[in-house]
Amino acid sequence: MRRTGKTFFCYQRIHELLAAGIASREEILYLNFEDDRLLGFTVQDFQTILDVYYGKYPSHRDTKCHFFFDEIQRIEQWEIFIRRLLDTENVQVYLTGSSSKLLSIEIASSLRGRSLTTEIFPFSFQAFLKCHQLFDKPPARLGARTVSTLRKAVQDYLDIGGFPEVQTLDRDIRIEVLQGYIDSVLLKDVIERHKVSNVTALKYLVRHLMNSPCGRFSVNKFYNSLKSLSVKCTKNSLYEYLDHLTDAYLFYRVPIHSRSEKARMPAKIYTIDTGLLNAISFRNSSNNGHCWKTWFLCTCAVMGMLSNMSTQKGVMRLIF
Repeated sequence: MRRTGKTFFCYQRIHELLAAGIASREEILYLNFEDDRLLGFTVQDFQTILDVYYGKYPSHRDTKCHFFFDEIQRIEQWEIFIRRLLDTENVQVYLTGSSSKLLSIEIASSLRGRSLTTEIFPFSFQAFLKCHQLFDKPPARLGARTVSTLRKAVQDYLDIGGFPEVQTLDRDIRIEVLQGYIDSVLLKDVIERHKVSNVTALKYLVRHLMNSPCGRFSVNKFYNSLKSLSVKCTKNSLYEYLDHLTDAYLFYRVPIHSRSEKARMPAKIYTIDTGLLNAISFRNSSNNGHCWKTWFLCTCAVMGMLSNMSTQKGVMRLIF
């Protein structure tokens, strides 16, 4: 998903390499291709980077270096250079990019099985607690203060969500920023990328999924609803739109647990983050049932913080 912290993930990895003594500062190269100074950069310019780097540190050809290329999807035919780099130099390469042009399937086909994919998601509840400096370590016991803190933190997490940028923003600004995330995903990752022409049907689909989250979604029923609204769209297009939205990490599908293939369809649709859900959906009451369901899949993060079964049961009673 966009804005989940890919760049800072690179920074953290660089700090880990330095702290562990695996690499020195001179053995690490970081480039962000969204930098305005790299506008007009082409695949032919990659060789200039190598010439300048190894010209300054010629001895590094005999040691393993670490190259970080952030937002590399902006450069056309970047995979040609990366394949040559892996074949000819002793380097560990880290590539990041938005889901609009750097899906894991495309990386595998571009680099022909030479890559390992890491997906970056919004904060889990455990990461949320660390971000707000509430619990750096697992609590030894669930005392009254710990229970009160966890209750407040859970409610805040359901309301704010897990995107790093919005954690300290006021509510009105936070909603505006999150709505901008959704608009960016729809425009860049779906409409522009897949050349979607029926934007009206796509927006109806997103609005429907956002306002009825955690429920079983039937393309046939939604098709009939669009038909009653005089919105023209084929069922095949709706299936494609749903695939595009899940590829862009805006939604994800959870099939019903059953041995029957027919019973597993249709699947339940969940929004990737509760903050997005609150920013776009309409609610006229304080019913957070759909947020609880969306968040339920992240409760393993809470369970991972706790050591014994009795404490886990206590947290389950506390939360639910």
